[in-house]
Amino acid sequence: MTQRVQSPPDKPLMLWDGDCGFCKRSAQRLQRRTGDQIDYAAYQTMLKRFPEIPEAELEKAVHLVEPDGGIYHSAEAIYRALAHAPGWRWTKRFYEKSRLFRALSEWGYRRVANNRYFISKFW
Repeated sequence: MTQRVQSPPDKPLMLWDGDCGFCKRSAQRLQRRTGDQIDYAAYQTMLKRFPEIPEAELEKAVHLVEPDGGIYHSAEAIYRALAHAPGWRWTKRFYEKSRLFRALSEWGYRRVANNRYFISKFW
C-alpha cells in the first residue's frame, strides 16, 4: 500500500469490476464470508468518490479501501477482506509472513484477473 484516499469509508470497502460477471460472483462469495463487516461496490460507481485511485488500476484488480484511508489491491485486498471473516484471519497473516505464499498469490491473482472475462463464460 502506498496510497491513501482523502475521504475514507466508515468501514472497509471492496471495489470490484461491475462489468465482469466473474468479478460480481467472486464479490458475492466473499461478501457471504465477511457479512456486514465490509461494504462492496462496483468501482464504476465510486470513481468520483475516490479520485486518488486511477480508473486504469481499478480495471486491473479489486481494491480494498480501509477506514484509515489505506488502499490495497489484488490478492492482498482479498486476504485483508478475509481477515474479517470468521475462521479466515490466518490467510492475511500467512500472506504477510510468507514471501513465497505472497508471490504465488499475486501470480495466481494476476493470471485469473487477466482472463476473467473468458472465465466468466464458464463460471
